Amino acid sequence: MGLRLTTLSENTSSIGNFAAEWGLSILVETENTKVLLDTGQGYSCVYNADTLGIDLRAIDKIVLSHGHFDHTGGLREVLRRMRKRVEVIAHPDIWQPKFSRRKNEEGRYIGIPFQQSELESLGALFVLDKKPVKISDSIMTTGEVPMTNSFEEIDAALLVKEGTSWKQDAVMDDQALIVKTKKGLAVILGCAHRGIINTLYHARQLTGEDRIYAVVGGSHLLDASEERMWQTIAALRDLNVQNLGLCHCTDLKAIVLLAQEFSEALFFNKAGTVIEI
Repeated sequence: MGLRLTTLSENTSSIGNFAAEWGLSILVETENTKVLLDTGQGYSCVYNADTLGIDLRAIDKIVLSHGHFDHTGGLREVLRRMRKRVEVIAHPDIWQPKFSRRKNEEGRYIGIPFQQSELESLGALFVLDKKPVKISDSIMTTGEVPMTNSFEEIDAALLVKEGTSWKQDAVMDDQALIVKTKKGLAVILGCAHRGIINTLYHARQLTGEDRIYAVVGGSHLLDASEERMWQTIAALRDLNVQNLGLCHCTDLKAIVLLAQEFSEALFFNKAGTVIEI
């Protein structure tokens, strides 16, 4: 086995006995290492792991892409199933009081739905770092993703609360996983709040590898303008990405356009999807 990616939680599900819920969780397996990126919103990660016959106790480490409920809400059930001490790698800002406030909406809490102490009592050993973390010879986190292009921006509806005041959340905790393969990089995204293209540029800079073989996960293109969509498509072509398994916060409208432009290179990454590289 070179690299296997198994989507354990996503908004939609493949044919079979899989549960779907708004969120994302992807199991990343190489020859010697098993890493769980995110845990979905609730029960689906554990349920779908059982459906696929995956033993969550075999996971070596958990990585949180950022501190939103739909990527961390399944953490309690995952830890209960693992029944062991396990490192949970994330950015320190995952514990910020995160909210969303869209048109005609009061501030709605969207952060981690648990106390850190409870998760630690269940076995979580939090490793909080702003910088990239090397997990194995082939797997690392991106750490903080710099905003380097002119067309990707942070969702203005995302806020953090400081006392009684609000400020826009820069989502500095947004990060991805990078896996080196013989065919190039596989980049596994949570939501890419700081931009899918910014994340891919950063992955190439960190690794010194220009080839990007696969990009899998959320791209937060759900509210992207037409101009941003076309700039994203142009950048993906320029990067010569070979496989796009986008899902979750990409939204169906964006998926349809990407499918038209990238044809068979794009697949919709639903719960229950297994990819081998």
